[in-house]
Amino acid sequence: MSPNTKMTITEKIISAHTETEAVQPGDLVMAKVDLALGNDITAPLAIDIFEEAGAKKVFDEEKVVLVCDHFTPNKDIKSASQCKRVREFATNTNITHIYDGGDSGVEHALLPELGLVLPGDLIIGADSHTCTYGALGAFATGVGSTDLAAVMITGEVWLKVPESMKFVFYGTPNKWVTAKDYILHTIGDIGVDGALYSAMEFTGTAVTALTIEGRLTMANMAIEAGGKCGIFEPDEKIDIYLKGRSSRKYEKFTSDPKAEYIDVREYDVGKIQPLVALPHLPSNVQPVDDVEDIPIDQVVIGSCTNGRIEDLRLASEILKGRKADSNVRLIIIPATPMIYRQALNEGLFEVFLDANGIISPPTCGPCLGGHMGVLAEGERVVATTNRNFVGRMGDPKSEVYLSNPAVAAASAVLGRVAGPSALGL
Repeated sequence: MSPNTKMTITEKIISAHTETEAVQPGDLVMAKVDLALGNDITAPLAIDIFEEAGAKKVFDEEKVVLVCDHFTPNKDIKSASQCKRVREFATNTNITHIYDGGDSGVEHALLPELGLVLPGDLIIGADSHTCTYGALGAFATGVGSTDLAAVMITGEVWLKVPESMKFVFYGTPNKWVTAKDYILHTIGDIGVDGALYSAMEFTGTAVTALTIEGRLTMANMAIEAGGKCGIFEPDEKIDIYLKGRSSRKYEKFTSDPKAEYIDVREYDVGKIQPLVALPHLPSNVQPVDDVEDIPIDQVVIGSCTNGRIEDLRLASEILKGRKADSNVRLIIIPATPMIYRQALNEGLFEVFLDANGIISPPTCGPCLGGHMGVLAEGERVVATTNRNFVGRMGDPKSEVYLSNPAVAAASAVLGRVAGPSALGL
């Protein structure tokens, strides 16, 4: 293949981590990994395989990251044992980046915050939402625990180069419309398998205008469309975001003008309204103002999708001076200790407490039906999380409605699925 072949940003990053000058979709490659991630659910399985293989040390103590976030603070004996296993492995192998307890947070918010993820990196994680890091111009994708074990030993991963799809967003967004609505609109358009094993490249003036937090939200949910990764071309906002977070050098890749895409979609964000994904698929999207009167029992504002300070500020804007409906449990989950402290210092906790909200420590918790807000039979929740499959947050007969933080906050106040406009905002 000619080195002059035009490539997408995804293809360039993968190629840069192989011994080939250029790659194309469908190529099978062995790629060097910059960062390998495991959590308290997936890492113990990988550790078992690592030890069964007879390995004694990881390929690089600085490039393996372990985060206890799913069932933490430990909810039971089993989850406590899982985290103990992770801690002991990190100690035995001299892994630098082990996060548990007071320095831990939701992994996909924590790693960018700590400067562990940089543009041009190739990152694999034993968690499907590893695709979040594409917001920083990295190729990041989820793998199984067996693959994580192999990477921890060798520092390499087997990959099939994905085809790329381009999503161009332009225009000016309506009030209360966020990056969460952009990605829900996209998934609603192409379906939960519309980007199957494809790189979802997000671009356009409306995307450039997004904060890094907004881009992280969009990249996070690429997997909900079946994507291999979600990715953004890094710009000056990335440089500003990373300043002071990392001293490691990075390379900013961009797609060639004549790179090939299997599909190109364009969206005028001015035509997107605040949305809600109804049960039981992220693609079952409707404008929230079109949703019938559906009473709810719980609201969760948090997760690796929308637990960042920008999200908490947006929710507080709706909740200030208002209270959650007496029939609604309002749960707020800052995604990291830094976000927790920032929300506290900005007075957001006072707003949430005055609204009768429950403030949780950083955890994935209810998003996966783990703890800190599991649903009973017949209950409904509006959540800023990323999945609303059957039984995702509790009983198989419960229902999950996905939304942005403003919609979730308005729903908490009104006791039903509703947007800010229903409050006259």
